[in-house]
Amino acid sequence: MTARILVVDDIEANRKLLKTRLMSEYFEVMTARNGQEALEICARERADIVLLDVMMPGLNGFEVCQRLKSDPKTYHIPVVMVTALDQPSDKVYGLQAGADDFLTKPVDDVALITRVKNLTRLKRLNDELLARVASSDQLGLGETIARLSNSPGTGGRVLLVEDHPRAAKRMVDTLAAEQYVDVEIDPSQVAARLAQTAYDLLIVSLDLEGADGLRLCSQVRSNEATRNLPILIISDDSDNSRLLRGLDMGVNDYVKRPIDRNELLVRVRSQIKHKRFSDQLRETLQTSVDLALTDPLTGLHNRRFFENHFDINFEQSKKQGKPFALMVLDIDHFKSVNDTYGHDIGDAVLKVFAQRLKKFTRESDFSCRFGGEEFVLLMPNTTLEEGFLMAERLRLKIAEEPFDVGLPQGPLPITASVGVAAYEEPSDTRESILKRADTALYRAKQEGRNRIAAGMLMAKTA
Repeated sequence: MTARILVVDDIEANRKLLKTRLMSEYFEVMTARNGQEALEICARERADIVLLDVMMPGLNGFEVCQRLKSDPKTYHIPVVMVTALDQPSDKVYGLQAGADDFLTKPVDDVALITRVKNLTRLKRLNDELLARVASSDQLGLGETIARLSNSPGTGGRVLLVEDHPRAAKRMVDTLAAEQYVDVEIDPSQVAARLAQTAYDLLIVSLDLEGADGLRLCSQVRSNEATRNLPILIISDDSDNSRLLRGLDMGVNDYVKRPIDRNELLVRVRSQIKHKRFSDQLRETLQTSVDLALTDPLTGLHNRRFFENHFDINFEQSKKQGKPFALMVLDIDHFKSVNDTYGHDIGDAVLKVFAQRLKKFTRESDFSCRFGGEEFVLLMPNTTLEEGFLMAERLRLKIAEEPFDVGLPQGPLPITASVGVAAYEEPSDTRESILKRADTALYRAKQEGRNRIAAGMLMAKTA
C-alpha cells in the first residue's frame, strides 16, 4: 500500500530521517520546512497524509492543523502530529486541533509505518467516495464538508466490549457526558448487537477474559455490514505487538492503559467525526445516483436508466430465449391540459398518471417517464398477446376514474393511447422493438386516441 506523504519539520535532519524511513516502505514523500510552506503544498499538491511537527517557528503544528481541518479542500487529509512533547495534555491539544493521531519523538519505526498505512486506508475510502460523487457543487458537498469540519463529534452511539466491570464503569462514566454508550460483556453477542443497532464506534478491550479481542476486531472488519464501522482498541502499555497487529488489520485507533480521560474523549470524538464524514459522502453519492436515474417530478426512473435496463433485459431475454413486451404510453391531449389549466395542473396530472402506472402494474414490470407526457413500461417474461391485454387493463384504469388534481370544477378526465411491441425472434434488436412500439402508439393516436395498438413484425401482418 503506497501513499503520498508530506513531512513538515523545521529541522532538516528530522525531515531526512522520516523521509528515509517512509521511502524504504515505498511511500512517496514530499517535505516542507515550515507551516506556511506546508499549507501552500497542500493547496496545490495531492497529499494523502501530513506528518506535522508541533514546535516550529512562525505557524506551529497546532495552527497548521487547525487551518487544514477548517478548509473543505483539505479537511479530509489525515494529520499526524510528530513532536518531542509527551504529556497527555499535548496529545489532547493536538487532537482537539483536528489531528488524527499523535506520535512522540523518537518515533518508533513500526508504529510510524503501521499508523501511516492505517490512515492511508481511511483517506482512500473517502477519496473514492469523493471521486464518485457527481457534481459536488450542485449537490452542496462543499457546504457539507464545511459543516462537518465544525462538528463536535458528540452524541454518537458507542458499543464498549469490556468484561471487567470496574474498567467498563470508568469508561462509561467518562464518555456518558458526550456519547450514548452500551456495554457488552460477552464477545459472542457483539455481532447480534451490531446487527440490531447502528453504532458509530466500537471500543474493544484487548484484555478480555476467555476471548481474543483482536479476533473479534477481525470478524467485525471482515463482515460486509460492519466493515466501515470505526474500531478503537484499549491495550496495555506493554502490549505493543498486539496493538500493532490490530492497527495493521484495520483497527482505526487505540488508547493505552492507564487511560487518560481527556485523550479517550477526544479520540472517540475524532472517530465519530470521521464516520459521519464518510457516511455523509455515501449519502451524497446515493443522492447523486438518485438524481441521475430518477425523474424528480413523478418518482419513476428516467430515460437514462430505462435505456440501460432495457439493454440488460434485452440481452438476458435473447440469451435465455424468454419473451418480454414493451409498452409506450402517451397522455391524450396533454398540451391542451397545460394550455387550459397551466403547467402546475399539468405536473399534477403527470404525478397521478405515474401513481396509477405503479399501482396497476406488476412488481416485476419496470416503468419510467420517457419524456414529456410519454411513459414506458418494460414487462419481462411477457408475450405480445399478454402485453396487449395488460395494456388494455391499464388503459381502462386510467380512463375510468378522472384525475383529482385540485381543480375547483372537480376531477379532470384523462385518457392515454398505448403502443405495444415484444421481442419476437432472434433477429430483433432493441431499436427495432422500440420502433415498433412507437409506430403502434402513433397508429393508436391516429385512430382516435384512448386505445391500444400492437406493433408486430411485417411477416406476421402480411
